[in-house]
Amino acid sequence: MLGRVAGLGPYFELVAEEVSGEAGWGVFPGGAGRLREVVRDHAGRLGTDETRVAASLLFQGLAARIWSPVVAAAALGVVPDLSGVRWRWAPGEPIMLGLADVRGWRVGSVAEAVEIVHPMVVDGLLRPLREALLDFVRLADGLVWGNAASALAGSLNVGAADPGRAAIVRALLTREPLVGAGSFGPRGFVRNNCCLYYRVPGGGMCGDCGLAR
Repeated sequence: MLGRVAGLGPYFELVAEEVSGEAGWGVFPGGAGRLREVVRDHAGRLGTDETRVAASLLFQGLAARIWSPVVAAAALGVVPDLSGVRWRWAPGEPIMLGLADVRGWRVGSVAEAVEIVHPMVVDGLLRPLREALLDFVRLADGLVWGNAASALAGSLNVGAADPGRAAIVRALLTREPLVGAGSFGPRGFVRNNCCLYYRVPGGGMCGDCGLAR
């Protein structure tokens, strides 16, 4: 199942081989020290000296890497267990997520999938990531959860239209703290706040940016 969803693109990949501390993999999200280093590298690649901007976009990118494979797999009937997810990063290299212990749950409905995915991702991964970032940078709650909602909705923009994925995404967006972060309209999902990408040199506005309205 992980192999099938990885075929959708790099943000849908969960590495399942040689995931260990010796190979550079660490517990997600880890301490503020490591995150500070990743944010600093991210800022350099974006060409910005604003830590807040780099931290916001890093959070959104990590959220996308978490939501995408989980939702895609859930739509196919299996929710991978991310409770022990690990991540690997080195300066100038893309971030990778992996599982040392590959397991999960079979699900037969959207409601069943959402009941597993929501607490696992929001409470188990995204809240700890937010708390670790807040140790060294200020990020408003609306921005953080707007980023999480944008990353979730954005996963539908990759691959062929899939009613199963869309149903799970829409159901997740009705749960706190994502509810109210944005809505679907004629041009797709539009968020009610901004991720700060417009402050990146040459960045402009994202396709779902609330400022564009």
